[in-house]
Amino acid sequence: MAQTLVSILVHVIFSTKERRHLIKAEVQAALYAYMAGTMKNLDSPCLAIGGTTNHVHLLTALSKKTALSEVIGELKKSSSKWIKTKGPAYAHFAWQEGYGAFSIGLSQVEVLKRYIARQEEHHKTRSFEEELIATLKKYDVAYDERYIWG
Repeated sequence: MAQTLVSILVHVIFSTKERRHLIKAEVQAALYAYMAGTMKNLDSPCLAIGGTTNHVHLLTALSKKTALSEVIGELKKSSSKWIKTKGPAYAHFAWQEGYGAFSIGLSQVEVLKRYIARQEEHHKTRSFEEELIATLKKYDVAYDERYIWG
């Protein structure tokens, strides 16, 4: 094949350091817009983004040129620097070191977009920790609870 053609859809989840409730409503939309712009610049367009005060979900079409770990590392680094410019309340903002990433099929894109859009609603009855464990089980990802929360 003379061309490299890919479709790598990934659901990514990561939290604030220690799952602290640091993503305030006053900056949430701007943060998500900044993150989506960063993903676009990394050639991994964000198809959906959402979350709550302590974590983020995004659906991305991963670049054919850059490893997922590099994309997410740059996203977390740049968005952390950006949010710290939004005032003293964000001076100590940081993301948790790790992340979860799960491949999805094209047929699940709309379902996942709706799920991401309804994060605030989901978390009225389910904690981030419960959600992450359920997601790991859904995707059959082995984990050690001693290390998952860092």
